[in-house]
Amino acid sequence: MTVDLGLEGKVAVVTGAGGGIGRGIALEFAKAGAKVVINDIGVSLGGTGERSAAPAEETKAMIEALGGAAIISSESVSEWPAAKRTIEMTLDHFGQVDVLVNNAGILRDVIFHKMEPSDWEAVINVHLNGTFYMSRAAAEPFRVQGRGAFVHMTSTSGLIGNFGQANYAAAKLGIVGLSKSIALDMARFGVRSNCVAPFAWSRMTSSIPANTPEEQARVERLKRMTPETNAPLVVFLASAAAEGVTGQVFAARLNELFLFNPMRPIRSVHHDEGWTPALVAERALPAFKASFAPMERSGDVFAWDPI
Repeated sequence: MTVDLGLEGKVAVVTGAGGGIGRGIALEFAKAGAKVVINDIGVSLGGTGERSAAPAEETKAMIEALGGAAIISSESVSEWPAAKRTIEMTLDHFGQVDVLVNNAGILRDVIFHKMEPSDWEAVINVHLNGTFYMSRAAAEPFRVQGRGAFVHMTSTSGLIGNFGQANYAAAKLGIVGLSKSIALDMARFGVRSNCVAPFAWSRMTSSIPANTPEEQARVERLKRMTPETNAPLVVFLASAAAEGVTGQVFAARLNELFLFNPMRPIRSVHHDEGWTPALVAERALPAFKASFAPMERSGDVFAWDPI
């Protein structure tokens, strides 16, 4: 069966598209016939260092080699005027914007009790504020044209948990709430908003041992989780084939796809005369305790190797 994605001639803005997951997504859009705006400022994973146009230029050359069309925005997502400029240049050059993929991000991993406010602010500004700024800038053309698709990158670090990533986890879980609000507020304009938690080998390289033949074989399996394996799900969610899919959270892990459940009440207790702290301890705690969420990290939940 051939599925028409409806992306031929559409325009997709992909932030952080100079490499890794963002580049894979940009290339997948080009293969589907979409025109691509490559947003990237070309700094380090920590968001530091001099800006470089080289990563975005490389992505552009790869898209053009496929016969596609692309332009580059070197504007920061973490500043409202800059985010608006990216959408404005998209409209000026291509005349429309149909998809926004909020992928740009940085890492400042530090154990919580040693995390500096600057580490917190830098990550929140790029991930959470950047997702808001870019989405808000695209919201107006989406509303006017009566269509549009947002795809935001979340993470199992926020959905489940991880060590040393309070800033990143808070931002990524905040993006889930933002996406749901966008989905609710803009449904009447034909606009959809979903999240994807991507998996890629690049985040694991420093911690996976490869000393024994078994460990080496495992590393080779994990290396197959290349950044571009996340792209098909993202492009699907942006396409006409995903009509009616909105407000959801998905994950892509090599050949596996996941749908995450939403936060909902799972247990309740009632006391006719109200509660005191002592009553909470005596009656509510025993009822709730068996249903407490376990103190797990992402790696504890996704404990099997992808195949």
